[in-house]
Amino acid sequence: MRYARDVAIVAFAQTDTLRRSDELSEVEMVMPVLHDVLRQTGLRSSDIGFTCSGSTDYLAGRAFSFTMALDGVGAWPPISESHVEMDGAWALYEAWVKILTGEADTALVYAYGKSSPGEVRDVLTRQLDPYYVAPLWPDSVALAALQAQALIDAGGTDEPALAAVAARSRTDASDNPHAQLKGSIPSGEYIVRPLRRGDCPPVGDGAAAVILAAGDRARDLCERPAWIRGMDHRIEPHSLGVRDLTDSPSTRLAAGRAGAFEAPLDTAELHAPFSSQEVVLRRSLNLNDSVRVNPSGGALAANPVMAAGLIRLGEAAARIHRGESDRALAHATSGPCLQQNLVAVLEGES
Repeated sequence: MRYARDVAIVAFAQTDTLRRSDELSEVEMVMPVLHDVLRQTGLRSSDIGFTCSGSTDYLAGRAFSFTMALDGVGAWPPISESHVEMDGAWALYEAWVKILTGEADTALVYAYGKSSPGEVRDVLTRQLDPYYVAPLWPDSVALAALQAQALIDAGGTDEPALAAVAARSRTDASDNPHAQLKGSIPSGEYIVRPLRRGDCPPVGDGAAAVILAAGDRARDLCERPAWIRGMDHRIEPHSLGVRDLTDSPSTRLAAGRAGAFEAPLDTAELHAPFSSQEVVLRRSLNLNDSVRVNPSGGALAANPVMAAGLIRLGEAAARIHRGESDRALAHATSGPCLQQNLVAVLEGES
């Protein structure tokens, strides 16, 4: 599909993901990455046409918590701004649409999450159906374990294969200075069968930011922009009981709408917090061994809630910026068992 304007990711920055960041407020965590992307492009805050952020009050523990970070960004004189109560990948989607409509030529997107102050497994339960499922308090690991067991029962994987996914991810993360878990890490004990500690994402705090720009503006700001050739997001039925947890038709549909199947891919950054979810996504996207999956280590190496999806887009774009990829897929998810899925296709120019 051809869009009215070409839009590219021209800069990306992320913090180190840390198990705890007690000494930092959300504002203090976000500001370095904002300064970094502005430095990379040479833009000033006043040059940005639209600003959009992703975070959640449930992690911050207070209403409208995003306004504190916005104060740090600088909202005076008045700026064009928006916020999504989602992973920052969906904020990037909103900014992309804003630029496509011609209402802005540049956009700043950022996201952050501090999971360390609370029990993120319990906090994420608030995403569930409030009448039939949430009152039972099934936490995010228990639900992922249901999905993993369904996948094993269907013959889609086994425990050694899941351990291999985790080991490969953390080995690849050895070259990622921002990763929280890297190198050889034992599978560990069962958390909820069949998932062991090694199959689960680390709990950590972190932030990320990107800058988008249109057309020749993007070429002025970046030597090799990562052009967004397509992007779409879809959702599975809310009730877990009516879903086939071994498949992700919403990911496949979003990928098709984004043009992922129109030409070969060389890289895929998949937002798969659990090892079994990478298996589901690979099957749904029909990714073969010629595609390098999660060279950054993915969410099994660093999973700052609300920023991990945006980081997948940023990591894919950064590989294009460096000339290490020509056509990459980036995926983000939100909700239990891959409930909502966003897919973007990024390309570099020869």
